[in-house]
Amino acid sequence: MGDTRGRGAVALGITALVAPLTLALGATPAQAASCTTQTGPYQKQVEKFLGRPVDGKQSAADCKAIQAFQNKHGITPNIGYAGPVTWGVMDLMLKQKAVGKTPNKDGKCPVNKGRIACVNLTLQLSWIQDGDKLVYGPVPVRTGRDGHETRTGLKKVYWRHIDHVSSLYDVPMPYSQFFDGGQAFHSAGVSMWNPPGSHGCVNMTTTDAKKYWSLLKKGDDVFVYGRKPGT
Repeated sequence: MGDTRGRGAVALGITALVAPLTLALGATPAQAASCTTQTGPYQKQVEKFLGRPVDGKQSAADCKAIQAFQNKHGITPNIGYAGPVTWGVMDLMLKQKAVGKTPNKDGKCPVNKGRIACVNLTLQLSWIQDGDKLVYGPVPVRTGRDGHETRTGLKKVYWRHIDHVSSLYDVPMPYSQFFDGGQAFHSAGVSMWNPPGSHGCVNMTTTDAKKYWSLLKKGDDVFVYGRKPGT
């Protein structure tokens, strides 16, 4: 997660989902890999998601489309195979899109705290609300991987550092807003759907991290709940 500089610890942070989910901000393209001819266990679901003819049989065009998706989101191996990891990312995107503009429909994020940043680990979404009014979001985020889970519960923003750099991972963490030890909201230069996840922080796109920076302040509440798939 991070270091302690002056008064705070460090980690990894957050991203966005205001634009169409299929236009996810990309990770660095993976190295070119050969395309597999093998039909995957989620072939039909993946074909439908990508707008390909749904016949449940791998074709050269299917493979190229799947591989392009894998490269965009840093999914490995990136050989165009319609396997569980690739389908898991697509399925999460569909569930996120279905939320629309009612991310707190289940009422799990407190509405009696005034302005609060909510993080739903199960759906990998975050938003800012004020009472029951949606202020910003929901946006897709990238939270802690297995073994580095983003901790749940009610917290507060206790330290903000706009140009933070992690001494532990030697990576920039722009627009860092720490809310639990080394865990913070911050921008990250990877796709928000890049598996397996962060080292505990709530990663966001630069656009969303900037917006959170402008909307939140020290002392504001943060509520994290749910469980990230695969943790």
